[in-house]
Amino acid sequence: MLDMPRAAEVAVSPRAELQALTDNVLLARLRGLPRGSAERETICEILVTRYAGLVRACARPYLGSPEPAEDLLQVGYVGLLKAINNFDPGSGDNLGAYARPSISGEIKRHFRDRRWQVRVQRQTQELLLEMRPAEEDLTHQLGRAPGDGELARHLGVAEDDVRQARQAHLAFNAFSLDAPLSGPDDPDLLSDMLGEDDPAIAHAVDMEAVHTHLDELPEREQRILMLRFYGNLTQGQIGDRLGISQMHVSRLLDRALSYLRAEITRPAETA
Repeated sequence: MLDMPRAAEVAVSPRAELQALTDNVLLARLRGLPRGSAERETICEILVTRYAGLVRACARPYLGSPEPAEDLLQVGYVGLLKAINNFDPGSGDNLGAYARPSISGEIKRHFRDRRWQVRVQRQTQELLLEMRPAEEDLTHQLGRAPGDGELARHLGVAEDDVRQARQAHLAFNAFSLDAPLSGPDDPDLLSDMLGEDDPAIAHAVDMEAVHTHLDELPEREQRILMLRFYGNLTQGQIGDRLGISQMHVSRLLDRALSYLRAEITRPAETA
């Protein structure tokens, strides 16, 4: 007699049965299962495995960015799972076509919401992401790096938009003010290269205010301003000349300058 095969050898596992089913059958089955059920999770795993190549293809244009490839793929899988859970097999039979924009959109959203250090318009962000693969394609076609005009024509946008997107790329990663200028051994910091408020600017504004509306002030305040800004006297010296305290000079000076600044910054009246 021939030996009968053991039950374990002839039984087919539920996962193997599910793997033999088409996408639409799996998706229809998934819609009837509660979230968190073991079979639903198995179906999702099978479909994710089938479309892992699509996730890699959607992430490939962005692999030249500072974002780690692993993070981009994880974000892409989130988009794929959303597509799997939202796809209605009764309205179509191509999960891949439905999932592609969901995956790409999730990756773009990741860049827009988490990676940009400075506020940049969404349209500019998305153009910059499109520019990377477009530059690669044109480089292969032309045998050299494309110019902004060539890239703009290829993408169907204005050349100014391309230049703006390149400038926006500088906002993708912000640098700490404590970062070294050239390397870890460089004692100079980025903050050392930043300018400071120039007190001469405020002085220039005051001078302009004095010049424009000086005649509108009382005579004593006019004299104080002339001695301060044109005679370069200190408040104490002005007080000695006028026979008043330095504090009184300070109050009169502040009152005069406040009036003059308000006058020169007042919006022009329209006819």
